[in-house]
Amino acid sequence: MNLNTVTEVKQPTCADEIAKWREGYAWLAGGTWLFSTPQIATDTLIDLQSLRWPALQVSADGLDIGATCTVAELDRFQAPPEWTATPLLPLCARAFLASFKIWNAATVGGNICMSLPAGPMITLTVALEGIYTLWPRGAEPRQVAAIDFVTGNHMNVLRPGELLRSIRLPASALCKRFASRRSSLTHLGRSAVFLIGTQSADADDLLLTITAATPRPVQLRFDRVPSADKLRHTIGAEIPDDGYFDDVHGSPVYRRRLTYYYAEQIRSELQSGAAA
Repeated sequence: MNLNTVTEVKQPTCADEIAKWREGYAWLAGGTWLFSTPQIATDTLIDLQSLRWPALQVSADGLDIGATCTVAELDRFQAPPEWTATPLLPLCARAFLASFKIWNAATVGGNICMSLPAGPMITLTVALEGIYTLWPRGAEPRQVAAIDFVTGNHMNVLRPGELLRSIRLPASALCKRFASRRSSLTHLGRSAVFLIGTQSADADDLLLTITAATPRPVQLRFDRVPSADKLRHTIGAEIPDDGYFDDVHGSPVYRRRLTYYYAEQIRSELQSGAAA
């Protein structure tokens, strides 16, 4: 779509060149959403690709994902063999309501900052206990846990002009076992429910992440795999019946039923794996 209100495109070589933020500015990453709808309040785009951030960096501490890393780059990533949870990267990349052509433009950071309930990069980074580094304008960088970033449908903790710089996935999370379940009302459609459970390789714990079914991610942590009844009770205590998201991709009743159903499948699968 032609954005006929845009009169300037800035291409900074470092983010500090945008020292002051004003109404009308918009960060441009992949642009897959930005160019899909009129942006009548925007007159200036600031192209993040000109900053040339590294897409993916491996270290002993984990994986650093640049916010401008594309979905295609994430999908192709070859992880160290000990990172047993990294099949989640292509699994979540393929949960997009988008063609492979879009993958080459859409960015990890863009999907996170859109903060939609069905954002698969949110699901991925929350489930793998990610830490986001945020760059405010005129202030020191700050870090926010992935689980705390999204606050509701299309809402997050970003301040005006603040920039998501990178996502750190810790090695401790990348080395976990995992089980996942996802459902959509249509083939290759937007997720109505997306759950991921992870478990430490040498323990009987369970970290259950619930997304798409709720306006913001919900995470349940257990020191030991709970019984089916305890899991069901904990979900009910954390997500009331009116706490499920409602849109054309699934009713709250549908999402609630699948959340309980898939959560029990994940619990059972990881419990069996831990016992093996």
